[in-house]
Amino acid sequence: MSSSSPVAINPAALPAPSGYSHGTLSGNTLYLGGQTALDKDMRIVPGGIVEQFRQAFSNVLTTLAEAGGEPGDLVSITIFLTDIPDYQAHGREIGAVWRELAGAVYPAMAGIGTTALWQPEALIEILGVAVIPDERLRVPQA
Repeated sequence: MSSSSPVAINPAALPAPSGYSHGTLSGNTLYLGGQTALDKDMRIVPGGIVEQFRQAFSNVLTTLAEAGGEPGDLVSITIFLTDIPDYQAHGREIGAVWRELAGAVYPAMAGIGTTALWQPEALIEILGVAVIPDERLRVPQA
């Protein structure tokens, strides 16, 4: 795909962005903006780190799918965490959620501790990069 400028990817299924895009497509590369565990009502889901991981990663995958991507197209994931020991303590459960949503696809990953995220109740934020093959790529019309 050849595109002269980046294209915003903003799925209708996610809260409407204000001042950012859920994803930016440049050529076949989709840069996935940071997703917290916001639901459709713009609230962080309750239930702790496992449920927040499920929602945040689902939000990432929703943006990926909007451009025609699949979990196997992910090349990099960065996870920001406000409580690394909590994430580690629930690693098996989080791994099961990953496999449920993405299968046994494991791109390059980083987990980074941070003191806070945009929403005070957010425990996790996930961003990533995917490379989508031409035959599946969907570019929104401006």
